Amino acid sequence: MTPASHVLVIVPTYNERESLPGALARLAAAVPDADVLVVDDGSPDGTGDLTEQLSEADAAERGRKAIHLMRRSGKLGLGTAYIAGFGWALERGYDAVVEMDADGSHRAEDLPALLARSGDAELVIGSRWVPGGRVVNWPWRREFLSRGANTYCRIAMGIPVKDATAGFRVYRTDLLRRLALDEVDSHGYGFQVDMTWRALKAGARVIEVPITFVEREQGVSKMSSGIILEALVNVAVWGTRERSRQVAGAFGRLLGRRTPAAR
Repeated sequence: MTPASHVLVIVPTYNERESLPGALARLAAAVPDADVLVVDDGSPDGTGDLTEQLSEADAAERGRKAIHLMRRSGKLGLGTAYIAGFGWALERGYDAVVEMDADGSHRAEDLPALLARSGDAELVIGSRWVPGGRVVNWPWRREFLSRGANTYCRIAMGIPVKDATAGFRVYRTDLLRRLALDEVDSHGYGFQVDMTWRALKAGARVIEVPITFVEREQGVSKMSSGIILEALVNVAVWGTRERSRQVAGAFGRLLGRRTPAAR
């Protein structure tokens, strides 16, 4: 594969009026040829209206429309925002889709390095926990929780990825077409783990590229104890199912080998 050239960056938003202008400006500077889809969950702070204004101003400057807006009726969750964005991208023939936060924690300056590796893998994860990756302005409890959650994922599900919960990533659309996206119903950390697992099960090559994750300086974090609990429960369920399938497969192979001897 060659690195993706027709790229859509999906940016889910809910009350991100303060942080979105800076994020979009940095994206335009870092990856000027990429398009952006803002998926807004009916933000009461006017994020959707602001996006339209920014889109018009950007189009006047560039001579083309690069910033698009998908309005949704309410706060439907991160996972469904990305799934909706994936569908939008597939309908329009993009080569690759980027997941990226609106709050500036995912640095646009790191995106060219991720896209450069999109010729080597169908899923490129911007990783905090591989050599060269780091976090800025995180309390030790937050780092401990993230590292622990990823260790839990590796043990429970056998995912050979250091940062399965990472939300800064590049998907080749060929991979997205192979995944049963209509079956994905998880959110937050759970959504990222679910998608990583599905990609691996589909035979995709997954690589991690080190990034610098910077804690948001504006707005309010959307992370909650409910999202974390959902992820922990889902990972336990998925891991149990995977181990059950492995055991069933092993018994099936064992019985298959014994059958000729029994005759």
